[in-house]
Amino acid sequence: MRKLRAGILGATGMVGQRLLTLLSDHPWFEVAALAASPRSAGIPFGEAVAGRWHMETPLPDALAGIRVDDASRVKEVAERVDLVFSAMALDKAATLALEEGYARAELPVISNNSAARMLPDVPMLIPEINAHHTAVIPAQRRRLGTKRGFITVKSNCSIQSYVPALTPLMAYEPVEIMACTYQAVSGAGRRLSDWAEMAGNVIPYIAGEEEKSEQEPMKIWGLLNDDASAIAPANSPLISAQCLRVPVEDGHLAAVSVKFSKKPDKDSILAHWAQFNPLAGYGLPSSPPRFLVYHEEADRPQPALDREDGRGMAISLGRLREDPILDWRFVCLSHNTLRGAAGGSVLSAELLRQQGYLTD
Repeated sequence: MRKLRAGILGATGMVGQRLLTLLSDHPWFEVAALAASPRSAGIPFGEAVAGRWHMETPLPDALAGIRVDDASRVKEVAERVDLVFSAMALDKAATLALEEGYARAELPVISNNSAARMLPDVPMLIPEINAHHTAVIPAQRRRLGTKRGFITVKSNCSIQSYVPALTPLMAYEPVEIMACTYQAVSGAGRRLSDWAEMAGNVIPYIAGEEEKSEQEPMKIWGLLNDDASAIAPANSPLISAQCLRVPVEDGHLAAVSVKFSKKPDKDSILAHWAQFNPLAGYGLPSSPPRFLVYHEEADRPQPALDREDGRGMAISLGRLREDPILDWRFVCLSHNTLRGAAGGSVLSAELLRQQGYLTD
């Protein structure tokens, strides 16, 4: 299998940097272009991120000397790559225009942005949950007038913890969900060291996050229409979300309470979680050995201890107990820049290649 040449749009930001580390030694993809805003264009990548390299591992020497491209120069970037990962920090309209520009240049676009998430012919992927939604890509290509180019997106990082936990329980018909997320500063592209306001503090507001946390799961759980031209969002369960920024470096925690039409017992819930591993056997390099990892200890999961479960690609669960108002409550954790952002995008690209949507 020939490695596909990947470009990273928004390579100097936190998600872009994480993408670079994940792709620098990937068996299926190789980094061929690093692009960002005009202010970084034309200089070596190492210089562009000097003093703001946020990853735990050093910047690979082989990539530090790559000159940064201007991401707005679509044709110049497109000539050197087979696909792009998008992590650009633009407004919604500009992001959509840029990503559709790359798709119309006949490149698959794997996006971390929200601009295209709710378009009915754009798959919003959590690969273990809705891999079948990629069947809508041919309809999207017809709309865009492309043969090879298309856009897929990943969902908001805030839902990556509790949507995977709820999906194996859908047969019990969840009807009401209360979710409170406690979100790390890296979700805002920051570090504790450069965000003085977060020291010893909690900020009970993240712009747009609660709406996304309530609406995006409906698309993840949605159904393809009969001709696979659109994804129709589900109309239940009802979700109420609150999203708080907390002084944690990495790892989004969610406290969840659920009401079911058919209340399961505890053993059934644990069994469904243990058995739910839909990508087992697919051979995708970024797929964790176990998707859902339940911790029996009363004080787990914790970001500091458990965010690296499954190389940061598993979902950590714990504290399953009966709820005095609804039926059951539990706590979930996901690594927001791995599973919730860059790693989720790389896993989506692996799935798309296996399904035949990414070609040489």
